[in-house]
Amino acid sequence: MAQKENFDLIIIGSGPGGYVAAVRAAQLGLKTACIEKADRLGGVCLNVGCIPSKALLDSSEYYHLAKDRLSEHGIKTGKTSLDLSVMMGRKEKVVKELTGNVRNLLEGNNIKIIQGTARLVGEDRVEIQLPGASSGKKNMQTLGAKSIILATGSAPLQVKGMEFDGKRIVTSTEALAFNTVPKHLGVVGGGYIGLELGSVWMRLGAKVSVIEMLPHIALTLDGQVGRALERILKKQGLDIRLNTRVSGAKVQKNTVRVTLENKDKKETLSCDRLLVAVGRRPLTQNLGLEDAGIRIDSKTGHIPVDESFRTNVPSIYAIGDLIPGPMLAHKASAEGIAAVECIAGLPGEVNYDAIPAVIYTWPEVACVGITEEQAKQRHIPFCVGTYPFSGAGRARCMGEKDGFVKLIAHGKTDRILGVHIIGPRASDMIAECVLAMEFGASSEDIARTVHGHPTFSEALHEAAMAVRKCSIYAS
Repeated sequence: MAQKENFDLIIIGSGPGGYVAAVRAAQLGLKTACIEKADRLGGVCLNVGCIPSKALLDSSEYYHLAKDRLSEHGIKTGKTSLDLSVMMGRKEKVVKELTGNVRNLLEGNNIKIIQGTARLVGEDRVEIQLPGASSGKKNMQTLGAKSIILATGSAPLQVKGMEFDGKRIVTSTEALAFNTVPKHLGVVGGGYIGLELGSVWMRLGAKVSVIEMLPHIALTLDGQVGRALERILKKQGLDIRLNTRVSGAKVQKNTVRVTLENKDKKETLSCDRLLVAVGRRPLTQNLGLEDAGIRIDSKTGHIPVDESFRTNVPSIYAIGDLIPGPMLAHKASAEGIAAVECIAGLPGEVNYDAIPAVIYTWPEVACVGITEEQAKQRHIPFCVGTYPFSGAGRARCMGEKDGFVKLIAHGKTDRILGVHIIGPRASDMIAECVLAMEFGASSEDIARTVHGHPTFSEALHEAAMAVRKCSIYAS
């Protein structure tokens, strides 16, 4: 028999958007339930995305350093070997601890956690299929709510002719859990997922070929930064094939034969694993959107929302990968908080001009704001200041001289329009730039701020000074 319970807010999905929204709702006094179909909370990010990929990126970087770089520092380690099972076990431990922390966080805020598959059955009701149905009967539960937030995230795009089999032709999920290092890993797509996972397996000994149909990898990056990243990754050993389209892939025994097309030329690439990472799609299937009357963009699959994250159905909201914009965990978290505050009658909002993006290759790439190309397209007068990490003492000490900081400021007001960093610890350095843009700072504000010495952030300081051609060290 169906059960009925009423809430102020029901959130479907427990990823970085959903669980953060749930906690904020509890803080504001809303009786809240969070529904998750998977065994563990945390969504794609914590379970098969951001967290496990960064754990492997760090582990593989340590392996690379021990094998190839420690001798530069006078450290002799002897022959270095890899125990992949231990590395994967460490990754799993990190994931388990963090997903457990999310459960503790929700329970500590008196949020009702329900495991099951949720479906909208009206503008104020959710039907949940609970696990463990018996005797052929559906184990169902129905909840009512004044407001509902959809936070179900996204899934990998599947391409015709390269259908996933989970073994040889895989998504990022399987590529995070290989039990052996591939001899040759093919990667379709030169975006951040393909570059990060390609870097992991290249460091661990695989030959990696990245196939990108466009003329550049990581196309959303500032052109100067993107070209530098491509050059550095090629130098590290990544085989990057641009302007190349995959017309099909066939599995023959333990080999994937990939048909490539470059202009009028065709060739076959043979690899033992093929990672298809050409993008992700909003996860809207089987949510009951049609029954609830929610509109979907037929071209992109996104759910249109207003400035309060409300769909065309006033009581139902959507955040994260379900709505337009970059598919980033921190964007989803910010939207989750803002949506809940709007539901509670507060002025919740997200400043989309100040959302950072990071690619966790080595060196890292981090950026916020507009690129030089975008400034030109919009006919915005601008000034640029750059400074290489080779000129920063801290970077020299670490032997990490690749990369630079690029700061773009308005040509008349000096207000910061964008900052683009390729280099060591770029993911941490970008926070200062995001804060500066959030407060409407100028390049002079950063130039006049004293930065510690020796630190990586001095490169940002020098780039800011170079905007007005007053750097002490830049030529």
